Amino acid sequence: MLDNAPPKGLVHALLLDGSGSAIPYQWSKVDSWKADEGCLWLHFDFEDEDTQRWLREESGLNDIAFGSLTNTETRPRALNRGDNLLLTLRGINMNPGADPDDMVSLRIWTDGSRLISTRRRRLLSTEDVLDELAAGNGPKNTVELLVIWTERITARMTDTIESFEDRVLAIEERLLNEETAGIRMELANLRKQIISLRRYLSPQREAMNRLVAENLSWLDDLNRLRLREINDRLIRHIEDMDEVRDRAVLAQEEHSSRIAEQMNARSYLFTIAAVIFLPLGFLTGLMGINVGGMPGIDNEYAFWIVVVLCVFAGLGLTLIFKMRRWF
Repeated sequence: MLDNAPPKGLVHALLLDGSGSAIPYQWSKVDSWKADEGCLWLHFDFEDEDTQRWLREESGLNDIAFGSLTNTETRPRALNRGDNLLLTLRGINMNPGADPDDMVSLRIWTDGSRLISTRRRRLLSTEDVLDELAAGNGPKNTVELLVIWTERITARMTDTIESFEDRVLAIEERLLNEETAGIRMELANLRKQIISLRRYLSPQREAMNRLVAENLSWLDDLNRLRLREINDRLIRHIEDMDEVRDRAVLAQEEHSSRIAEQMNARSYLFTIAAVIFLPLGFLTGLMGINVGGMPGIDNEYAFWIVVVLCVFAGLGLTLIFKMRRWF
């Protein structure tokens, strides 16, 4: 990397101006930045080697912070050391062609004045914050940036959760209309996505609880309250997913019950048919043996007599089954 050239993995370097906007910050000034200039937000792609070198050697972060910002596999968590906060969150993957359950991780370090964040894939919640800053109504300082960013991540989950509810409702309606084609795979995919999302949202709820409870001097009571409200919304999302999961389980049980009923009905019809034709088969088999003394051998009407007898036997057995309500 050339001197004073930003790492290739730098997504943006912004300085919040304290009025809801942000201006690009020259990379050559990053090392000399002072807290009284405003919140400095550095956002990186952590897979870039230049980014990792800068974070390890020039950012001033310790090994724990460096590891948290560059680990490829992470779970949501919140950890503080004094006034320094490490926060790992997961957001819904809204990128084109992506599965929502393939969640995008976001890693944040901040000391209340400077905020360093890393990601591997684009997160639309980040774009939301940047759009607000561009419009002049974004966060004014570090704590507002953290709160608004967290709120956008949680808000982006709403459409996905509602789509789960719509999908399970459509499946329930199809079951009521006795349409079972393709339902098993749809239910399996729905349950898989819910399980994958909940795998990360449950620890994210704990991370948010931890964040609200952390003793950080720069986190004031008003923003603690806002974070608590965001966490309440996250809890509602988890509860909604639990409800959808339970409804999906019930729908799957109903689907299995419908399939079993259909199989039983078909087996029952086959049994009735076998019972009806069993004596007819015995009669025709008896009449078909090649031994002397068979009646009707010389009678030209004998075949039709046997046919009539079989028809009447079949109708008689059917009538008996009807009277006994066996079908």
